[in-house]
Amino acid sequence: MANALQQLIRERLDRRGWSYGDVARRGGVPRSTVHHLATTERVVRMPQSATLEGLSKGLELPLDTVRRAAAEACGIHVYGSPAGSDATGTAAGSADPEVDLLIASLQQLSADDRRHVTALVESLLDRSAPRAPEK
Repeated sequence: MANALQQLIRERLDRRGWSYGDVARRGGVPRSTVHHLATTERVVRMPQSATLEGLSKGLELPLDTVRRAAAEACGIHVYGSPAGSDATGTAAGSADPEVDLLIASLQQLSADDRRHVTALVESLLDRSAPRAPEK
C-alpha cells in the first residue's frame, strides 16, 4: 500500500497528466528527488523544507498539504486539523507547521530522549531570555 506522500504525488500526476520531470522543473527540485518520494514505500526521515517547498510548487498544492503527507509517510501524526483551512487547503491563521511536526514527533521518542529534548529546549530558552543587568 502506498504511503500518504506517494498517494498525493501519484494522484496529482494522474489527474494532471504530468511526469516526474514536469513536477521537478516547476518546483526547481531534481527529478530523481520527485521520483524517489513518489516510489519509496517508507520515507525514513522528513524531507528538507526546500524539498517540500519545491514539491509543493511543482505539484501546485499548498505547502501544508505536502508537509502533512510527508509527515504521515514518515509515521509522524500531525496534530491540528485542516478545519481552519481556506478553499486551497492553506490553514488560515494556523500555528507553524514545524511546531506541529515537532510536537507530534516527540511522542515517538523514548522517555529518556524526551528528557534530553526538554533540557535542550530549556537551555535554548534560557539563552534567548533577556538578562537582568548585574549590579
